[in-house]
Amino acid sequence: MAGSPTARRRRLSIELKKLRESSGFTCANVGTALDWSGSKVNRMETGTGRVQPSDVEALCRFYGVDGELREFLKSLARQAKTKGWWQAHGDGVPAWFSIYIGLEQDASTLRQYQCEFIPGLMQTPTYAAELHRATNQMSEEAIDRAVRVRMERQAKLQAVHAPDAWFVVHEGALRSVIGDRAVMREQLEKMLDMAELPSVTLQVLTFDAGRYPATGTFTMLGFPDPEDPDIVYRDGITDAIYLEGAEEVRAYTRAFDNLRAAAASPHHSATLIRSLLKEYTT
Repeated sequence: MAGSPTARRRRLSIELKKLRESSGFTCANVGTALDWSGSKVNRMETGTGRVQPSDVEALCRFYGVDGELREFLKSLARQAKTKGWWQAHGDGVPAWFSIYIGLEQDASTLRQYQCEFIPGLMQTPTYAAELHRATNQMSEEAIDRAVRVRMERQAKLQAVHAPDAWFVVHEGALRSVIGDRAVMREQLEKMLDMAELPSVTLQVLTFDAGRYPATGTFTMLGFPDPEDPDIVYRDGITDAIYLEGAEEVRAYTRAFDNLRAAAASPHHSATLIRSLLKEYTT
């Protein structure tokens, strides 16, 4: 069973929707039968509403579900109420990003294209802090908390069961000076170190790569349990979107495959980063 509260909540939503659809009911049908609103049922199935174990009990009785499956679903509801380690950092983690971190913790594969900045899972504390300061929306205390969370997230790539992580980074992100040259020198050195990890593949999409899909930054997360479908994540300044439809995921999978086909090989990417590192050193 998925480990983080976010992943448990997502799995519960998926299972509840499957039960309703296999029973042939609409959300409105279920809501009427249980003296709820149809929107409440919909919120439980989309993960936008809190699901109590008592709600799961009522739904299971209505759908005629008992035994191990009923207990499993109630257990998901109970455990989804717990907090993840990152939530202890308060305003260092916006609510909309907290959902992503929870999913990231349980991912077995991670595919990311970054066209503006160094990927968060490869950033140094100084580089990350400079990016947060650029928004002019966080106190120094909140920035410190946000940076600590980012560093803790990076530890997952060095864990025994690290996800298979593949990053494609546009050359512009390497040449855009965040902070100063010393910050960038340290940052490129860290990228080279991270690229040496057995779980990490890093490619640079060079300026002369030719034709490639203009997608903007995105991340794809895959999960070990086949019952948990892949998800595409895109974020902005104040919110994020999560795409889970099969057609949407396939479209982004094709886009990522095209991006890594157009990018330099991992070996040549490392060579390019080393050459840029010399420029920041002189």
